[in-house]
Amino acid sequence: MTPVEPYVLSDEEKKQGFELLFDGTNLDNFVGNKVGYVPINGCINVTANYGNESNLYTKKEYRDFVFRFEFCFLRPGVNNGVGIRTPMGVDAAYDGMCEVQILDHDDPIYAGLREYQVHGSVYGVIPAKRIKHKPLGEWSEEEIRVQGNHITVTVNGEVIVDGDIKEACKGHNVAPDGSNNNPYTVDHHNHPGMFNKTGHIGFLGHGAGLKFRAVRVLDLTKKK
Repeated sequence: MTPVEPYVLSDEEKKQGFELLFDGTNLDNFVGNKVGYVPINGCINVTANYGNESNLYTKKEYRDFVFRFEFCFLRPGVNNGVGIRTPMGVDAAYDGMCEVQILDHDDPIYAGLREYQVHGSVYGVIPAKRIKHKPLGEWSEEEIRVQGNHITVTVNGEVIVDGDIKEACKGHNVAPDGSNNNPYTVDHHNHPGMFNKTGHIGFLGHGAGLKFRAVRVLDLTKKK
């Protein structure tokens, strides 16, 4: 490993009250799978496979927040996600508020991808505007802002999701008839955790080939 200078917040982010969750040196602010998520040369290198035991979570729980990070695809077809207001050890796409997709949707293996599965989508609930990813090995910036039921996702300065999850499912996170077929969500699945008021932020492993860096958060609840 090459010694690295710890990442530091910009003056503007310091003034706003952001906190560093990963400065390039350690995962002390996280719990969960620290075998599939390892700090190497200033980045979180991901090898974690899919499964609830393969996730990395913030130690703290958050209600309303701004979550910023940089990501880099190392190989085609990379798949991961960000769990929002999620308990640990569950499928955040359903038992958390939501999962925000991290996906190299440009790869040919995803030719049949559904609109609610593209990068940045609130999985199964709010499809994102489809972007063209940077070439493999180049870094992109992402921001996820959560306030109440509203979620905004911005990638490299472009807003690709800006919506209210409760409005998106017309208030029905689960099927009114008690079945597993929910006509009010775009994936027609139940999302029982969608209206969670608080929970962890998590990186949701789906395999190797991804790096994160400059992970930071602004707790908007503290500012009220």
